[in-house]
Amino acid sequence: MKTESHHLTFLHRSPAGLKLALATVIILGTTLLPQQLTRLFFLPAGLVLCLWVTARVPFRHGLRRLLVAEFFIIGIGAFALISPGKGPLFLSAFCKSNICVALMIVLTWCTPFTEILGAFRQLRFPGVMLTTLALMYRYLPVLTEESRRMDRARRSRTFSTGRVLIWHNLTTIIAQLFMRSVDRAERIYLAMCARGWK
Repeated sequence: MKTESHHLTFLHRSPAGLKLALATVIILGTTLLPQQLTRLFFLPAGLVLCLWVTARVPFRHGLRRLLVAEFFIIGIGAFALISPGKGPLFLSAFCKSNICVALMIVLTWCTPFTEILGAFRQLRFPGVMLTTLALMYRYLPVLTEESRRMDRARRSRTFSTGRVLIWHNLTTIIAQLFMRSVDRAERIYLAMCARGWK
């Protein structure tokens, strides 16, 4: 399957190291913004929006990933709401997190993961960390497909639609998927060791 070069923007063709450096600068600048919302927030937000449009990130693709991240962003930021008078801090953290997540969506859209790993390797990142990231990227679709099969099997054997039962089945699937993942990881590790990997 050939990639049509005219569909690639200059961001796709730019070196991965340059894009990582730009993303690092934007993230550091975003984290150093004040703890209260000011007009300065428009600077990184506008820059990320320009990169989003330039990279031609599909709206649905980015929105789905942003919505997944919102659960974690709101969950972590909710701790700021526990203390009185921390509402502005929550809004600031919420905006900063969304800017950084949107930037990561743009980066992963226009940069293959193998190129990101190559850039990390050039920066002398530890080999164990790079191997772990590569294996995670390789087996994440396997775990996703495994969870889909388990969910399909559950739905074919369940005739009740009660919320309590649905949540119970979901937690069961998560627990079983975790156990299967640990077992698969152990078998893969032993197979790699048998082939001389250290």
